[in-house]
Amino acid sequence: MRVAFFAAALGLSLAACQTAAPPPAPSPEQAPTGVTPNTFRMPTGSGCAGEVDRFQAVMDNDLQTGHTTKGVHTRVSAEIDTARKSCAAGNDAGATSQIRATRAKFGYPAG
Repeated sequence: MRVAFFAAALGLSLAACQTAAPPPAPSPEQAPTGVTPNTFRMPTGSGCAGEVDRFQAVMDNDLQTGHTTKGVHTRVSAEIDTARKSCAAGNDAGATSQIRATRAKFGYPAG
C-alpha cells in the first residue's frame, strides 16, 4: 500500500512539472485578430463628406480585423466612391442617401 501511495504521489508531482505555462500576452503592437486597434479614430467632419469618410473608415477597419472579405470591401468601397463623387459635385442629400442605401444593403446599421 505504501508503494502505491508513493507511486501516486510521485506521479502527481511529476505531472505538475509537465504543466504548460500560460501563453504570453500579446504585445501592445499586436492586436488580437477581430479586435479594432486602440489607435483607431473615427473621422470627424460634417455633411456628406463626413458620412463618406466615416463609412469608409468602418469598412477599412472591418477588412483589417477580418470582419469582412476583400471582395465585399471592394464592392462597398466602389459604392462609397460613387457617394464621394456625388458629394464633391455638391449633391449632399444624394450622397447621404447613397451611403444610407449602401449601409442597409450590406447590413450595416444607420450611422
